Amino acid sequence: MQLTNNLSFNFIQTINNKNENGKCIIKYPKKIWCEYENSNKKIIVSNGKSLVIKNVNKGSYYLYPLSKTPLNLLLDKNYLISKMKILEPREIDSKYLNFKFFENSNEINVFFDNKSLNLMGWQTEDIYQNLVITIISSVKINQKLNNKIFILPKNN
Repeated sequence: MQLTNNLSFNFIQTINNKNENGKCIIKYPKKIWCEYENSNKKIIVSNGKSLVIKNVNKGSYYLYPLSKTPLNLLLDKNYLISKMKILEPREIDSKYLNFKFFENSNEINVFFDNKSLNLMGWQTEDIYQNLVITIISSVKINQKLNNKIFILPKNN
């Protein structure tokens, strides 16, 4: 994890028994770009300070301070490493290591592959207190990135 500057991956996200999927890129610290493969063509972007959720087809646009979301912690590699150093991991099915921590009234579960220690996903609550489970796959580490993807989209 310490040598990871960025991650590219596919994901499946479950909120209230509804699955969505897509692809994401995380660039440490605190930047993310995700594109959902749904009818709204939702895009999520963080520039490290703000988080934008944009439904391209509907033209709707939501802006949040990143600090008010669990992603603020999940996108902070140094924070995650510091927690992993002091917490005892829970082994799940001899496949995963789970670290659970509480911060700013957020409960966050982070899952890693037991052998490779690659990030496998996380579990949080969204701003509406819905349980959000994100499972990632096809992870690529330290790919060459176009930093323009982390520029917040303009409202239509």
